[in-house]
This record gives sequence, C-alpha cells and structure tokens, in this order.
Amino acid sequence: MNTSQLDILYQQVKNREFGENTESVRDLTKIRLTNEYSLIIAVDSDGGIGSLEGDIIKCDPYQLGRFAMRVPLLELLSSGANPIAAFDMLTIPMKGPGEEIVRGVRDELSQAGLPSDFPLSGSTEDNVPTNMTGIGTTIIGLVQNVDFRPGSSKRRDAIICVGIPKSAPGDIVLLDDIEIVNQQDILDLLRIEGVHEILPIGSKGIENEAHQLAEFSSAKFVPDVDLGININKSGGPSTCVIVSCKPEVLKQIMNIICVPINKVGELV
Repeated sequence: MNTSQLDILYQQVKNREFGENTESVRDLTKIRLTNEYSLIIAVDSDGGIGSLEGDIIKCDPYQLGRFAMRVPLLELLSSGANPIAAFDMLTIPMKGPGEEIVRGVRDELSQAGLPSDFPLSGSTEDNVPTNMTGIGTTIIGLVQNVDFRPGSSKRRDAIICVGIPKSAPGDIVLLDDIEIVNQQDILDLLRIEGVHEILPIGSKGIENEAHQLAEFSSAKFVPDVDLGININKSGGPSTCVIVSCKPEVLKQIMNIICVPINKVGELV
C-alpha cells in the first residue's frame, strides 16, 4: 500500500472529512484506502426469528446463526473482496440459544473456507431480560480496486439465476436444501473466466436486482419471455444469486454448479 495515501486518509478521518473515500455500492460500504485497495463492509440483521417465546418465526438458533452470517458473507464474497473480520451482535444472553447462534455464525464462516481462528467478535445482552431474538451481523473485507466486481457487467451478457428464490414464512428454508446457493458456489463462480458480476437476491426479488445490476453498468435488463422461476419472489436470506456472464460460459457454469440454474434474461 502507498503509505502517503494512508497518511492522507488518516488525516481526513481525524478531521471528520470522509468525502469521496467512502461510498455506498448497493448494500455494501466501500472505503478507499489507497488507489490500489479498499475496505468493503457488509451488514445484515434479523429480528423476531428464533426459538424464544416472543419470536414470530420459529427457527433453530444454530440455523439462525448460519443464515444471519450467510447474507453479508455472500454479498462480500460476490463483490470480489476477501474477508478479514466478522462481528455478531445479539439482543439475547450468550448462555443458551446465544451460544448456538454464535456456533452457527462460526460454522457459516468455515463454509467459505475461512480458518477456525478467523477473527470473530461480538456482543450480547446479558443484563436486560428479553423474550425475542435479535441479531445483527457485520463482515469486513479487503479488495484490490481492479478486482471489485460491482459495475463490471457488459452489454450482451446473459443473466442467470443460480439457486431458487425462497423465503419464510411461505417456504421452509433449510441449510441443506439442494436448491439454494451456498458459499462454495460463489467461490466456484468467481474462478470462472467470463463471469463478470454476482449479486445475491434478497426481499426485492430477481427482476428488481437485475435492473439495478444493469443500471450500474449503463445497460438495460431484458427478461426472457419463457421463465422457469418467479423473478419477483423474495429470495429471503440470499437463497439465490444472479450472475452476469458471457453467453458462451453458460455450459461451463452448469457443469460446475449443482444447484438449479435458470437463464432469466440478458443485458442490452
């Protein structure tokens, strides 16, 4: 890294001057450290989901931890960044369900190939009695600016959906569901030459995210006429992702990825 650039950044932060060094890119926060590197931050939160009396949607605490970390981790990996630290913030005590949630968070990090000593910190509410589960998750990564993927889609790219959009309470969303995308799928996609951009799908659905992806690359998304999936359904905890890629690599993607793949449109 360029030390003089970091010195300048430090002085700007010290003087509460952020300006062009910090920007929001979709659901990510990007902090430019130097001309070569940036910090990428992804966050998510869940409330009223868990095993406590006041929870609206009942869920095993371990699975909650997995899904809570899954969303920001998928977003970070999809951007091309490498994780360097993660955090979980619980509104319940550590003892009991809290321990299981944190265990799930840790296991989700390991699913992305991160080691057992990967930095994970957080906080719990051990003083005020609570009867409803709440959790916030944050993950920080480092990326070379040339490898940052948002905005790298190109006109005439095919847009495919990897995985099937699913969301509670209409669907039962389980970790071992063979129809939802996982961390390893993202890592495999990133290694395929001709894959330009990967975007996890949340509550706004495939079509909405595809239009945003296209706009960010100064293109237009045109959906296919015959669709095999509902492109307006919520993807819940990022049960699927859309991928922009060269049409000629579609066969290669289908040979590598085991979850369902549907072409949903193209960029023009």
